[in-house]
Amino acid sequence: MNTSGVTLRLLDKADKEILKLPRTVKGAFFDFQHKFRSNPHTTGLKLQQLKGDSRLWSARVNDEYRALLLRLADDDWLIVSVKHRKDVYSRLSYGVNQVTGGIEYVDLEVVEDSVLRRLPAPPAPAPASAEPSTPAQPEPARSLFADWSDEQLSDLGVAEPLLPVIRTLATEDQLLGLVEYAPQLTGEVLLALFDGASYDDVLDQVTRPVAATEPVDPDDFEAAAQRPATVVTTTDDALKEALESGDFGRWKVFLHPTQARLVERRYNGPARVGGGPGTGKTIVALHRVRHLVRQLPPGRDKPVLLTTYNKNLAADLRARLLELGGEELLSRVEVSHVDQLALRVVREAEPGSGKQAIDDSQAVREWRGLLDELGEDAWDAEFLHDEWTQVILGQAVGTRTDYFRARRAGRGRNIGRAERAEIWQLAERFTQRLDRLGRQTWDQVAERAARLEIGREQRIQNIARQREEAGGLDNIHLQDGSGGWLRHRYRHIVVDEAQDLRPAHWKMLRAMAPRGADDLFLVGDTHQRIYKNQVTLGSLGVNIRGRSSKLSLSYRTTRQILRSALGVLGETTYDDLDGSEETLAGYRSVLSGGLPAGHAFPDWTSEREGVAALIEEWDADSGMAIPHEQIAICVPTNQMAAEMAYTLKLHGIDSVEIRSDGPNGSTGVHIGTMFRFKGLEYQRMVIAGVTDGLVPREAVNSLRDRDPVRYRHEIQRARSLLFVAATRARDSVDVFWHGKPSPFLDDSWVASSVSPS
Repeated sequence: MNTSGVTLRLLDKADKEILKLPRTVKGAFFDFQHKFRSNPHTTGLKLQQLKGDSRLWSARVNDEYRALLLRLADDDWLIVSVKHRKDVYSRLSYGVNQVTGGIEYVDLEVVEDSVLRRLPAPPAPAPASAEPSTPAQPEPARSLFADWSDEQLSDLGVAEPLLPVIRTLATEDQLLGLVEYAPQLTGEVLLALFDGASYDDVLDQVTRPVAATEPVDPDDFEAAAQRPATVVTTTDDALKEALESGDFGRWKVFLHPTQARLVERRYNGPARVGGGPGTGKTIVALHRVRHLVRQLPPGRDKPVLLTTYNKNLAADLRARLLELGGEELLSRVEVSHVDQLALRVVREAEPGSGKQAIDDSQAVREWRGLLDELGEDAWDAEFLHDEWTQVILGQAVGTRTDYFRARRAGRGRNIGRAERAEIWQLAERFTQRLDRLGRQTWDQVAERAARLEIGREQRIQNIARQREEAGGLDNIHLQDGSGGWLRHRYRHIVVDEAQDLRPAHWKMLRAMAPRGADDLFLVGDTHQRIYKNQVTLGSLGVNIRGRSSKLSLSYRTTRQILRSALGVLGETTYDDLDGSEETLAGYRSVLSGGLPAGHAFPDWTSEREGVAALIEEWDADSGMAIPHEQIAICVPTNQMAAEMAYTLKLHGIDSVEIRSDGPNGSTGVHIGTMFRFKGLEYQRMVIAGVTDGLVPREAVNSLRDRDPVRYRHEIQRARSLLFVAATRARDSVDVFWHGKPSPFLDDSWVASSVSPS
């Protein structure tokens, strides 16, 4: 424990630098920071001021390495770098960014070396000719940022010491070399401009969200260290986690200043945060939960609900919330997936009901069984199931007359009054069939729970109204008649993966918390919607207008993977959960890596062998070998997952099945269908079976002419599934197919494909 009163912080960039050091140096550094906090002037640390600098000091980590520190105040120190002793006196630059007010540190020699290493190769000499000629002088390459002045770049937050180097950049590769070592805002601004964003767009989307809210004093380093733009690690535990987790897991706990503002903001009603894969939406949700809990009065209840759409993700949220705040935080939060929550509400009201809940695929099988029994071949089971869930249950339609009037916007196929009468009769028979079998669908559970919670909310409002009329006095008889002292179940509700909740879920959640400040906070991305639950939140009582924000910086997916994944989405348009269109404009990454690869095979058997061979190749290369748990293989069907696991087993490669509640085991390559990988991430991603007729399914293609609107919806969902799968990867994506590749794969995938020899 630090009793000396010395504050020692670690700058974000130094954190990344230390991760690359040898393990022995990491251990020595951990010991160093303990000693420094106890007494920075201990003889063995050899603390000394660098010549010619009033603020920069060095201290001994071990015989070979030194820590470089900024002295912010008498006993307040910030580690900005850890270097080999021979590099301590290289050209270093540090200062307070005039836009963000945060401390920035740059090693100019390292940056320049990185850029120079990426200079384009000189042109090959021209072949000798009989006639001597005057060699043509090559035109100097145009700077990537020639269209923007130094003043404009500085106003966007670019670190001024880097401007001379920026003027030399002529290729994307050189730009990536600079971004690797530049302050984060500098990298974000330059990449956004390079990707085609206008000056005004970068100012609005990248710079303003992280700008300081008060005037910046460039000489006040102590104040700068307190600002969100100066990302630091301060505690022993946080430092140990940073050193041991490796770069792969680092982004999971890091809060960008843009994210921090969304977490801590007070909202006057429901709020939504969107953004592409890997932008940290779930991180924002978790930190939002912690922020809300910190505002609570003391108690032992759980007034904050954290929910998502399935059991697997809910378990992951619970584990990550425990990491973030321990048992103390978890003790004030209810973590539950939304179907489990709905089922609990129904069972509280109907304790004698023992009906089994079935999922959508089981429900469609029951529809087919009903149609077979009736000899009915005029209707498609999937269409009837969607009509029943999206229109009849989704709009709480209770009578045939109401169904005749129900809106069917976006449902595609037009049906007249006589057809609606037939559908209504079939729906009644279907519910009777389920009752007879002792089953209920999750849509039925959600609809029943929504009705119960809306009724509860109405009783609460009636009590409040009578209390107001009685001058603030409670009506004891009214409270007792309602089954006890009624109150809303939660004070705050946070929803992760909001795009995949059903309409009835939203009605239920809306009724579970009192309407007011900070009531509902939801995060999600409709580009990643993998179910059919398209909703307009405003029509369900969740008004997010004016309280929507978007994250655009990916911390997981490299630029190369991102470009290919965005190509999978095509020209399809997506909604924003509130009736307008949502785009991934400005979605970007500062990470760089290898290009995704395609692999073509003649049949499914040889494709599976190709996947096994690739994993064996990675294992044989010491530079590419990683734990098998960081490799995932996703396929279109459960049968294909089982066959892939069998092939890997023949090659001596263990595998783990991804089930609805997560991995079924702890060691081995993870295998599952595309649906199972939502919310997960891996270093290497293999997507197999990306074949026309499988992605999308042949049944979807058959809808093209007979139900064009439904066809568009199914195609959009299939694209989203492949997009989700491709963006689970940190380092590499390999896409496999047999026969004709999926139409979702553009020419870049097919051109990069490697056919078996």
